[in-house]
Amino acid sequence: MTAGERPSALAALAAVAARLAAAERLAPTTAEPALRAIADAAAAALHVTAASIALHEPADNTLVFRAAAGPEGQGVIGLAIAAHEGIAGYVFSTGQPLAVADVAADPRFERATAEQTGYVPRSLLAVPLADGGGSVGVMEWLDRTDGAPFDLHDLEVARRVAAAATATARATRLERDAGGLLRRALAAAVAETDETGDAAVEVLVAELTADLGTRDALWRLADRIGQLRDADPDDLDLAVAWLDALLARSRRRGAARRRA
Repeated sequence: MTAGERPSALAALAAVAARLAAAERLAPTTAEPALRAIADAAAAALHVTAASIALHEPADNTLVFRAAAGPEGQGVIGLAIAAHEGIAGYVFSTGQPLAVADVAADPRFERATAEQTGYVPRSLLAVPLADGGGSVGVMEWLDRTDGAPFDLHDLEVARRVAAAATATARATRLERDAGGLLRRALAAAVAETDETGDAAVEVLVAELTADLGTRDALWRLADRIGQLRDADPDDLDLAVAWLDALLARSRRRGAARRRA
């Protein structure tokens, strides 16, 4: 690719990024509400004090706790740890489930990290969120309410619940990873000067735009909204009023369908 052609690749990637950002506003990911529902079911199934789901973020190689349930579970939401840290990191890295009857005696347990959540467990069961495509995170259960250690039956139930959480995480992987993917691609486009690097960027642009094309109606709307950045304020007011009317109509139709 020549120097003159490079801006076109960057512009294409920027356009993809703008589309994704607009589309996220229009149709935010449903992964986290679904994961919260799975965490609730998991906590109830094993009768534990807390259950949580952490997803891997490749951009900085961390595990971020996205959902939790149980009376002691909420403090962990938003916590990020290194992908190799603690028992969760061990389970994610090895792909092996782990039941610990006494976490205080396990050298992999990070007490300081647990204290940040406001709850330090006595026992713990952790299962990787993994499938044929690899591991996407970890699910943890803390302290059975009856005080008993986790057993083989608990492990079997945990694996089944983890399979549902893995499928949910995979379903929205593209949207969750899109920002990091585009940042890396843009950095590569700026840093690489050889033809091989430029060709890789061109392939990436083609692949992304092909994937985005599967939701044509949403992307057309996202494109139009993106073009409103430079519109006259009066035109913007008109656009907002039109969207408000469209939303009101959609809500009325939804209410009618529910009554039917």
